[in-house]
Amino acid sequence: MSSIFIGELAGTACLIYLGNGVVANVLLKDTKGHQTGLLAIAAAWAFAVTIGVFVSTYFGSPGAHLNPIVTIAGCAKSGDWTLFPTYVGGQLIGAMIGQLLVWIHYHPHYQITEDPGAIKASFCTDPAIKNWPFNFISEAFASALIIVALGTFSSIEHGLGPFIVGILVWAVGLALGGTTGYAVNPARDLGPRIMHFILPIPNKGKSDWEYAWIPVIGPATGALIGAYLLTLNQ
Repeated sequence: MSSIFIGELAGTACLIYLGNGVVANVLLKDTKGHQTGLLAIAAAWAFAVTIGVFVSTYFGSPGAHLNPIVTIAGCAKSGDWTLFPTYVGGQLIGAMIGQLLVWIHYHPHYQITEDPGAIKASFCTDPAIKNWPFNFISEAFASALIIVALGTFSSIEHGLGPFIVGILVWAVGLALGGTTGYAVNPARDLGPRIMHFILPIPNKGKSDWEYAWIPVIGPATGALIGAYLLTLNQ
């Protein structure tokens, strides 16, 4: 059983299971990785992207987008939005499934963690300083950079592609992630945020829907900017 939808669902589920898994490991109470910090988070997210690309490809999505900004940029450049719902639907559902796996995996630690901020951070992003204009700029600029960088990778040998993408995500996390936690992926933030709202977790606090539009619209805007910049060199 393979298709673009299944590939995007499986790859994104893997991405979130590993990516938010490391955040849970770092932030939740009494884990083996408690307080190991940003370096561990950025590295694991990078590796999660690489592994997610392989999983997505195997299950039927040769593009292995895993991220609506990649889909948006591709559709904007081609003018063909036919497969947009298929890609993004798979990504969003996959992100929710991946987050469900994180919750199950770390369930005992969620039960004893008292800090609502730590709990929410293992689901979705939150700015270090809440300043909506600059939070939006952070997400848009980082996402535009990702799209431009991905556009330059076309000459890379196919087998190396997933590893180079992982390095890109690693660099973005370490260099640009200090402001908003670098969502740079609407499905990555929205899917787990929905799960945060739904799942019965003690001390989880609010899901912060007032901020939720920034890690969705910011990256989407960045995707369009990045796609436009790439067309300037065609």
